[in-house]
Amino acid sequence: MGNDFTSSLRPAIVMTILFAILLGILYPLAMTGIGQAIFPSQANGSLVRDQRGTVIGSTVVGQAFTSDRYFQTRPSAAGKGYDGLASSGSNLGPTAQALVDRVKPDVEKRHAEGATGVLPADLVTASGSGLDPDLSPEAAFAQVARIAHIRGMPDVQVRALVSTHVDHPLLGFLGEDRVNVLALNQALDRAGTRRRQ
Repeated sequence: MGNDFTSSLRPAIVMTILFAILLGILYPLAMTGIGQAIFPSQANGSLVRDQRGTVIGSTVVGQAFTSDRYFQTRPSAAGKGYDGLASSGSNLGPTAQALVDRVKPDVEKRHAEGATGVLPADLVTASGSGLDPDLSPEAAFAQVARIAHIRGMPDVQVRALVSTHVDHPLLGFLGEDRVNVLALNQALDRAGTRRRQ
């Protein structure tokens, strides 16, 4: 009886160690190596750097823009805002009074900034992860008048800037039209710099 147990235990231990090495060490190293070789930017977080090489953000993780001179991202329910360690949505349904109370000041603020009519939902509601780096084109266009006024730029120029930064669905049907807010704000700074020269 004891010999059967020992003979059964040995293959189980060997297989556990083998698969721990294979799936816990070799496979992750292989995937990391392939990612670094084929998609180095994405494998390292899709980081965005300024002219001096300083990391200013990522194209795949949202961040708050506090200055009125910039396009604002959607609100975040992740921790104190865009906290990757607390990524989550608010989990509030459309009939929740807490959601109405949270959205109402944002709607009033957007209208005070000059937005008119029905606002795109992504201007006042958080995404599922709380880290969404993109806005719908409608949400970006709704901010054009404010940006143009504050920066002293023609509305047409700011609107054209938004239009050139609309990313379309992958393969024409995977996803929706979207605007990466960090890329748009960088282009806005470059356009403002060229205008002052």
